[in-house]
Amino acid sequence: MKKQILQLLRQNSHQISGEKLSSVLGVSRVTVWKHIKGLISHGYDIAATAKGYRLVDEPDTPFAWEDPERSERIHYFESVGSTMDVARDLARKGCPHLSIVVADLQGEGRGRMRRVWHSDDGGLYFTIVLRLAMPPQHIGRVNFYASSILAETLREDYAVEANVKWPNDILVDGRKLCGMLSEMEAEGEMVTFLNIGIGINVNNDPTLLEPEAMSLKKLLNRPIIRKELLRAYLNRFEQNLDFAMSEAVIDRWKTYNATLGHSVTVVTHNETVEGIAVDVDSDGALLVEQADGTIKRMIYGDCFHE
Repeated sequence: MKKQILQLLRQNSHQISGEKLSSVLGVSRVTVWKHIKGLISHGYDIAATAKGYRLVDEPDTPFAWEDPERSERIHYFESVGSTMDVARDLARKGCPHLSIVVADLQGEGRGRMRRVWHSDDGGLYFTIVLRLAMPPQHIGRVNFYASSILAETLREDYAVEANVKWPNDILVDGRKLCGMLSEMEAEGEMVTFLNIGIGINVNNDPTLLEPEAMSLKKLLNRPIIRKELLRAYLNRFEQNLDFAMSEAVIDRWKTYNATLGHSVTVVTHNETVEGIAVDVDSDGALLVEQADGTIKRMIYGDCFHE
């Protein structure tokens, strides 16, 4: 009901009467008023007079009803420990393919190798639950798909020259704009679910804790509507999802990459590898040429450019 009321209010720049809303929606005027009050409590500025209702302003909050086509799959939270943790719980309980967990704040946001992802107010933090019929060794392709789609969205919709650092951080002029994290569970030789968590510095200022980071607001010198960015990304992501498991997705990622050809240091839980990043193989592993000429295949880790 909230999404229907908002659609009608947005279609009418002037006031729309409670009687008309009641008639179009097929509910009583009391029910209309109840939902109007609910929207006001969620931050929507709705002027209510004897002549009807008018939408004056609205919050930049990714409520489920803000994306009508996905409203049944979106789980919005004002604050959570981690969207990845919530998504894992939902996935284990059988939530549908392409469910999304999104939050304004994360108290325990994390990146790769259990590093902290600072999730301040104004950023966009979400996790997508995927149920794909694929073996675990091909999961890397889906991660590369997710990051290349985000780079494409930022370039085409926001004119931001976004590049991807292996495995899937988004950089602009060498500064980190976005981080991604994936988790999966499998039964036998097939993946049960794959969760991809994404944190984007949008209107927050990450430089207070991470001087080398960047936000969209600072890049573009204006606030960015987070719910529009989320919808734009999900539209592209879902539209081309069949491509995510193809070997060709690696070539697509390479068109946006900022890693190949650079001197790198890759740190894992067990080792540190230095050399030149010469290629990425068909499953997303980084091939590093070491000083003695040997090629080391890195399937995960933190990658630092020299």
